[in-house]
Amino acid sequence: MTIQPVGLYLHLPFCEKKCSYCDFPSYAGRLHQREAYTQTLCGEIRQRARETGKLPVDTVFLGGGTPSLMKPAQLEQILGTVFDCFDVQTDAEITSEGNPGTLTRDYLDMAKNMGVNRLSLGAQSAHEGELQTLGRIHTWAQVEEAVKLARAAGFDNLNIDLMSALPGQDWKALKASLEKALALQPAHMSVYSLILEEGTPFYDLHQAGQLPLPEDEVERELYWNTAELLEKHGFHRYEISNYCKSGFECCHNLNTWRYHDYLGFGLSAAGLYRGVRQKNVNGLDEYLNGEAPQMEALTAADQRFEQAMLALRLREGLSLEAFEKRQGIGVFDLWGDILHRHIKDGLLVLAGDALVLTSRGFDLMDRLLLDIFP
Repeated sequence: MTIQPVGLYLHLPFCEKKCSYCDFPSYAGRLHQREAYTQTLCGEIRQRARETGKLPVDTVFLGGGTPSLMKPAQLEQILGTVFDCFDVQTDAEITSEGNPGTLTRDYLDMAKNMGVNRLSLGAQSAHEGELQTLGRIHTWAQVEEAVKLARAAGFDNLNIDLMSALPGQDWKALKASLEKALALQPAHMSVYSLILEEGTPFYDLHQAGQLPLPEDEVERELYWNTAELLEKHGFHRYEISNYCKSGFECCHNLNTWRYHDYLGFGLSAAGLYRGVRQKNVNGLDEYLNGEAPQMEALTAADQRFEQAMLALRLREGLSLEAFEKRQGIGVFDLWGDILHRHIKDGLLVLAGDALVLTSRGFDLMDRLLLDIFP
């Protein structure tokens, strides 16, 4: 029997400074623990490989935190352990996130030598005022310098992250950031709407009435204007917030949205393998001390909901064949009456073998999902 490849996610949680909107498990001021973290992470990778066997791997994603704050030798050890323990395919996509202002030529050279072939830069905005409001440590000039360093190191598959619906942001401001990013000629762009998360400084400011955010209709205008502008520049929208030149989709994330199995390593990392979700602890000290992950065997209903919900984020939609193959039952057998109603109402369309959200369906996605999966 052919074993389907899995993806690997590795969480590297160190930051120079915590951003005002960030609720990711990341730690500033603890760079002295990078070496201990490297050893613990490599130990976790080896232990999991003993449990699963040497699985084939088609994507590896180094996320954070700020992976580019790791020392080159630490990156070498981490990726070396991955290659020793898993059968990483020769054409695997291997991505590292990196923040402008932290990228060095030594890090990029080591990443390239170890097989990293995709780089994702957290730029967020081209406006100094917005960057300061977000709590970012870099300037736009450092974004441009990071791109130059990446190109010099041989990286052609380059993503730039931006944010929309920021405090006080209008289309003129967002358009300027998009145009400056486009001038750097990335292969991929992600444009995420700001989400307020409890426990962040942004959340507290908003609760106190001190953070003016765009109204819902303005946020949707920013979203669809972004899609239109990027389409004009040859970037197709393949997921709610992700755009790329042809052939440069992020395979790691795309496989996750298609509900392929993946393993997660490092603090807070989650994975899904053979219907079981494994979630590591969020605390750095707890992770270093070997606290066991949480394990959850998903019910059939959980898996059906997750596969449908994730796939509907994609412009390609939910493959009826892929759903029935994994779940053992057809989408319309489960939710036929509800789906036909939303098709009639213009929120969904049946495009060949796929169930796809319309533009109006994207705008009402949360409400639609709650209706389908109460």
